[in-house]
Formats: sequence, structure tokens, C-alpha cells
Amino acid sequence: MSRYLVIIEESATGYSAFLPDLPGCIATGATRDDVENAMRQGVAFHLEGLRESGDPVPPPRSTATYVEVAA
Repeated sequence: MSRYLVIIEESATGYSAFLPDLPGCIATGATRDDVENAMRQGVAFHLEGLRESGDPVPPPRSTATYVEVAA
């Protein structure tokens, strides 16, 4: 099983998400739960398409961290 980093951003109309390691794999949703569920389905669909077309599946490489700064 692989774990891909998902970046979730709040927007004026809900949430959007993308994966740095899978260009073109994006999702939107009205709530955070909606966008997370859409992204799970989107990643599965994206990877299935790569496999069916014979393209390589990029390995997960991205990581994240937080940096604290004085306000």
C-alpha cells in the first residue's frame, strides 16, 4: 500500500485538493470530508488509468511539515 500526500486548501466555495506526486489528480468538495472522499476515489481512478495505459505509477515522494513563526 502506498501513501500519497494530499494538499487540502479552503476556498470561497468549499475545499480543493491535489497531490504533488500525481500531477493532474485534483478534487473539490463542499466540505473537508467531501473533498477527502472525492480524492480517495480520484486517486484510485487516476492510478487505474495509468496502469491500464501502461504508464508508470509515480512513487510517493512528497512530505510535509509545519514551521512556527512569531505572529
